[in-house]
Amino acid sequence: MVAAGVVIENRERIQWRLDPLVSVGPLRFGMLYDDAVESLDGLLEPSSYSTSHYGRVLSDDFFLPHTSNDPSLTVYYDAERLVCVAVNALRGPQVTLEALPLVGRVPSELEAEFAEYTAAHGNDLRYGQYGDPGSEALGTVLRAQRAGDVVLSRPVFVGPAWAERCGDASEGRVPVAEWNDRHW
Repeated sequence: MVAAGVVIENRERIQWRLDPLVSVGPLRFGMLYDDAVESLDGLLEPSSYSTSHYGRVLSDDFFLPHTSNDPSLTVYYDAERLVCVAVNALRGPQVTLEALPLVGRVPSELEAEFAEYTAAHGNDLRYGQYGDPGSEALGTVLRAQRAGDVVLSRPVFVGPAWAERCGDASEGRVPVAEWNDRHW
């Protein structure tokens, strides 16, 4: 069992690919909850707790088998369709955008590489109220999460329905739970 607060080494993480606005690993934006659970079968286990409600938005946590009660990722559904995936910096899958790893990184290093990537591909790079870099065109916000005495990247990915202003904590659709300090 992996203890709470322990950072999993990159080589030990599940390896996923980001297809912006389409999918994060086996999770496709727009899929139903049962389809999400099925796509993660054998990789991550759904929470045994009830789904949280944020108005019409539902969320659920998924865990690595035989780990502490720290989730590997949190998924959000709007109108019963997957619209957002937030990956835990400590124990979540490593998600790559082409060759750029996005999870569990030193935020300043990742920010510089993400800025280069967005510029090279003609995508927008915007900063939210909390200083998080992100791109609506990529449906990605690079949040941070505390891991003991260090801070690591905790990316939040959204589908097309939530891409507009995805990095905006006041006008975007990403639930307030992703902007508060529960990840610190």
